[in-house]
Amino acid sequence: MISKSLSVTCSLVGFLTPVGQDSTVTPCAQILALIAFICIETIMECAPCEGLYFFEFVSCSAFVVTGVLLILFSLNLHMRIPQINWNLTDLVNTGLSTFFFFIASIVLAALNHKTGAEIAAMIFGFLATAAYAVSTFLAVQKWRVSIRQQSANDYIRARTESRDVDNRPEIQRLDT
Repeated sequence: MISKSLSVTCSLVGFLTPVGQDSTVTPCAQILALIAFICIETIMECAPCEGLYFFEFVSCSAFVVTGVLLILFSLNLHMRIPQINWNLTDLVNTGLSTFFFFIASIVLAALNHKTGAEIAAMIFGFLATAAYAVSTFLAVQKWRVSIRQQSANDYIRARTESRDVDNRPEIQRLDT
């Protein structure tokens, strides 16, 4: 029974992993963002609420945007819109989520009232920061590889086009 549920969980996480990414970091970051959001929502009263509201906004936004991107990647909908650089989009999302989760977690750590929900939200905020940082690192690597492949393809295309000279009257061979 345990192995069956484990295989279902692993296949579900594998399904949610973005195309071309070999880890489950992004779904883990999204789950941590959701847990941090749930923890911050359980707080009933606060005196200076600005830090709490900022953390709530960051955790909810990161969860929603990452969720939309995961759905696009897992259903291969990103292949239907080739005009968008999806590697760069993933990099920007994870980079901004890392930055804002880090700032929000520091603000919450500085302004909390030592309640259990605030401490739990802060811990999950820092864990989400770490997961998004790893995901950002992987996205940077994937983006660099795509840039190298694109520049190599452009070079090959330019070399091929320079060899394919049409017989045009304005271009004459000098040796004939």
